[in-house]
Amino acid sequence: MSLIILLSSSPAFFIGVCLLLGLVVGSFLNVVIHRVPIMMERQWREQCAELEHPDHAATLPATPPVKERFNLVVPRSACPACKAPITAFQNIPMLSYVFLRGRCASCGVRISLRYPIVEALTGILSAAVAWKLGFGWPAAAGLVLTWFLVALAFIDIDHQLLPDSLTLPLLWLGLLLSLFAPVSGMSPVPVDMRSSIIGAIAGYLSLWSVYHLFRLLTAKEGMGYGDFKLLAALGAWLGWRMLLPTVLIAAAVGAVAGIALLAARGQNRSTPIAFGPFLAAAGWLMLMSGRELVSGYLGLFGR
Repeated sequence: MSLIILLSSSPAFFIGVCLLLGLVVGSFLNVVIHRVPIMMERQWREQCAELEHPDHAATLPATPPVKERFNLVVPRSACPACKAPITAFQNIPMLSYVFLRGRCASCGVRISLRYPIVEALTGILSAAVAWKLGFGWPAAAGLVLTWFLVALAFIDIDHQLLPDSLTLPLLWLGLLLSLFAPVSGMSPVPVDMRSSIIGAIAGYLSLWSVYHLFRLLTAKEGMGYGDFKLLAALGAWLGWRMLLPTVLIAAAVGAVAGIALLAARGQNRSTPIAFGPFLAAAGWLMLMSGRELVSGYLGLFGR
């Protein structure tokens, strides 16, 4: 109880706790970012094998052989090069990377800079949410949304994939939290149930319509279904009013970044670029400052 009182009475302490919590969660998100696509690929391979050999399923023994478990918990994290298990000392967010000088303690292979970047980014964003929303359950909801968006953004960067195992729980959680939205509606999350439901529907259908119109005009696919689901989830969390600025910001930043990346890599316009990271970044910006941005924009027409 005294800890809760301290968290509620000291904004600086609450922000510091969320910073440390974000670092720890960021370490776990590295596992999510790495393993979820592998888990999906394994599942796809198993399903393809069943479709290719449907008659073989009837001849399988009643007790199938035990396969090596692979999920977010097991097996234990290990060096990709030498397979040496990572100890607790070697898994301290940020600090372990510094102490080990960015190399595996067993074989000396360089550790990807991605790991401390994800940890630092998650910690900083978590502290920002705590600063913006203050102590309370809206801040807890904002932290959960932030962590999901970080994981989805980096998975999409690596694989151009937004897994249903992350987008759909995020969508349903946003709709569920709308049932308990405060009457005052002063906090950006959660929004009221009506705004959440409309946001989820409008978020999905808007990009779905753009996708099919683009395919009709060009015979090409401009984005994936994961983008529809991510925007639907953002609509469920932030409400339908935040959808248009979210898409506009994501499209504008995505266009500039895409042109810069293509120019730097010497590639042509047909090279696919993940849109999910820009949606995630724009959605987080709407979480932090969406109401101020929308109110300021609408205020220009009220003068």
